[in-house]
Formats: sequence, C-alpha cells, structure tokens
Amino acid sequence: MGQALARCEPLLNLQRRLAEADARMKVIRPLLPSGMWVSVSSGPSEADGSGWTLLAANPGVAAKLRQLLPRFEAALQDRGLQASPIRIRVQSTRRA
Repeated sequence: MGQALARCEPLLNLQRRLAEADARMKVIRPLLPSGMWVSVSSGPSEADGSGWTLLAANPGVAAKLRQLLPRFEAALQDRGLQASPIRIRVQSTRRA
C-alpha cells in the first residue's frame, strides 16, 4: 500500500505543497508579534505556484498580517524561497 501511495501523483503533489507551506511558516513565525502565532496558521501553497495563504483567527489578526507582509516577503526571499504572493484569509468558524 505504501508503494502505491508513493506513486500517486496527486498525493505527492499535495505532500510537496504542504512541505513548502511548512517551510514558509517556519521562516515567518519568528517575525510574528509575541502571542500572535497561535492566531495564525498556514494553508498549503497553491498547486500552480501562484501563492501561499495565511489563515488568521479574526479580522484584527488579518489586518496585522497585512501590515507585516513586506517583512514576511523579504525574509522568505532571503531564505531563497520562491517569491510568490501571500494571501491573508480570515478562518471561518462554523457553529453547529
């Protein structure tokens, strides 16, 4: 079963995108104000390389992330990570 999964192109692509997003998050996490990192999570990088999404817990966190975008982009570029647009989205919370 492991061999079959290792040859599954869609799963390999998803795994690659998640690894890229994780690497990006490790770069920007130290740039977040103290305590804010718990309110920010990473979405996967886009399959076509067109960007990466940061998920904010609320609109206030999203606004602060937008202010920090130039700093994030510079840090990613310094680390040699592909310069692709960073999108900020507020996570929706669903109530049952």
